[in-house]
Amino acid sequence: MILRTFKGRAFRFDPGALCLELLLTSDPGGLPWSLETLREPADLVRWAGESRLPDGPRLSVDATDLDRAHELRGALWRMTIARARGEELAPHDTDVVNAAAAEAPLVPAMTSGGERTWAAAGATGTAMLSVVARDAVDLFTGPYAHRIRVCEAHNCALHFVDTSRPGRRRWCAMGRCGNRNKVRAHRARLTGPGDAGE
Repeated sequence: MILRTFKGRAFRFDPGALCLELLLTSDPGGLPWSLETLREPADLVRWAGESRLPDGPRLSVDATDLDRAHELRGALWRMTIARARGEELAPHDTDVVNAAAAEAPLVPAMTSGGERTWAAAGATGTAMLSVVARDAVDLFTGPYAHRIRVCEAHNCALHFVDTSRPGRRRWCAMGRCGNRNKVRAHRARLTGPGDAGE
C-alpha cells in the first residue's frame, strides 16, 4: 500500500498480510496524533479497493459493518502488539476474530479473462470482514505467527509480518525507516565519539 508521512511524502509499505492492512486505517491509541480513516461506510469500501483483496463488485457496506470493522481492527491491534512482544493473545480479542471469521465470506469467482474477483451476490461488508478475519486466523496460527514485528524506528508504529528468509526484517520499509537509520548510523561513524565536543 502507498502511505504518506506527516510531511506528505509517499512511501510503499507492505505489512505482509491483509489483516495487518486493516491496521493502517487507525493508530493503536495512546499516540500524540489520531489517525482514523474509517469514518463512514464508504471509507470501508475505499479501503477494500486499496487493499490486497482482488477487485470485484462494489461492496454493500452499512453502519453496522463499519462498527464491526472498528471492533475487529481493535482486536487485531491488540493481538498484533501482544504477538510482537511475545505475549499471549487475549481471549476477548480472539473471540472477536473468530466471530467475524465465522460469517459467510466473499465468494471467490473468476472472470472470463482469467482474473480473480468475487461474486456479486453476498458482496457485503460483513463478508469482506470475514475474509480479513480468516486471514488473521491464518497469520496468528501459521508459520509466521512468531514473526509479527513492529518497526524498530523510534518514531514509527507500523506493524508487519517478517516473511524474509532469514527472519531479520527490522523496518517497516527500507525506503523510509531503514534508510533513515542507515544515514544516522553513517553520520555517527563519521563524527566519532571524540568529535562530539568539537
